[in-house]
Amino acid sequence: MSKQSMNNVKNEQYKEMVKEATPTHSLPVNMGKAFVVGGLICVVGQGILNTMLSLGLSDKDAYAYTGVVLIFLSVMLTGLNIYPSIATFGGAGALVPITGFANGVASCAIEFKPEGQVFGIGCKIFTIAGPVILYGIVVSAAAGVIYYFL
Repeated sequence: MSKQSMNNVKNEQYKEMVKEATPTHSLPVNMGKAFVVGGLICVVGQGILNTMLSLGLSDKDAYAYTGVVLIFLSVMLTGLNIYPSIATFGGAGALVPITGFANGVASCAIEFKPEGQVFGIGCKIFTIAGPVILYGIVVSAAAGVIYYFL
């Protein structure tokens, strides 16, 4: 067998291995899961908001407390290793809301905790949050300048 035909056989074997190892995804199924999980997070948030309003809080305070409670629940579920399973199942439906951002920050803190308070948690906690905060500030400043001139 020539060197060229051996390479062709190896390439075909490699392509077959890649095809077997690559997971298959169904876009409609993934979109449905994201819709359901994101919707459930919103339903929980609405329930918290309604509870806060029924306690007599002002609209502004009720919205603030709702965000805080959702973030707390997300961090708590991350610490109990439940939120990562929710995010794996729900995809963007679990990662896009504020709960996903809280999960990203908390998971970094948990992952690097063994390295210590300063060099572990202190340095790595903003691995996810840092770029989001940076680009959020830059884009909001640019939008403010554009708004000012228009």
